[in-house]
Amino acid sequence: MLSRCVSPPVRYLLLPLLFISTLACAELPETDWLELMPPQDRAALDAMPEIDHQGAEQDSEFYNPGGLKQQDKNLPAVMYSTSTVAALNGQALRLGGYPVPLETDRQGRSTLFFLVPYPGACIHVPPPPPNQLVLVRYPKGIELEDIYTPLWVSGTLKIEQVNNELADAAYAMQADAVRVVTDKDL
Repeated sequence: MLSRCVSPPVRYLLLPLLFISTLACAELPETDWLELMPPQDRAALDAMPEIDHQGAEQDSEFYNPGGLKQQDKNLPAVMYSTSTVAALNGQALRLGGYPVPLETDRQGRSTLFFLVPYPGACIHVPPPPPNQLVLVRYPKGIELEDIYTPLWVSGTLKIEQVNNELADAAYAMQADAVRVVTDKDL
């Protein structure tokens, strides 16, 4: 189509622009959450007994009104791990996960939130280990319907220890793009 509508000299000028715009629209490949854990943590996680996250949250012995902070010191050490993967520091990547909002702007859009690998992580114990939590900074903000809405977050990952009343995280990300996962993604 481009060859019919545009003369050859102009076509050669437009092709690089078309290529650049295609790259700008392309999303980064998905990074698996387990890639944020060093191999020894993944092995320890694989060896850990399964934890049941089913059932009524408030009636469960795992209910945690305190949020993402670890409460049960009887859990294996991997559940408290802040060990990170140095090669990921400064890398542009895309993670899929669920938001735990921390701050909003005047329009009610979330500008600061934790991204967690599974829904309901803010109310279940044990929550993900710190190396499975990412503090996301997104000044543009995103309107969130609820915390059970899955998101794609793309940006630069940094190794950064974050400690607040709600959670401890081993990573932070300056997000370039945040969007809701759609049916087309599945």
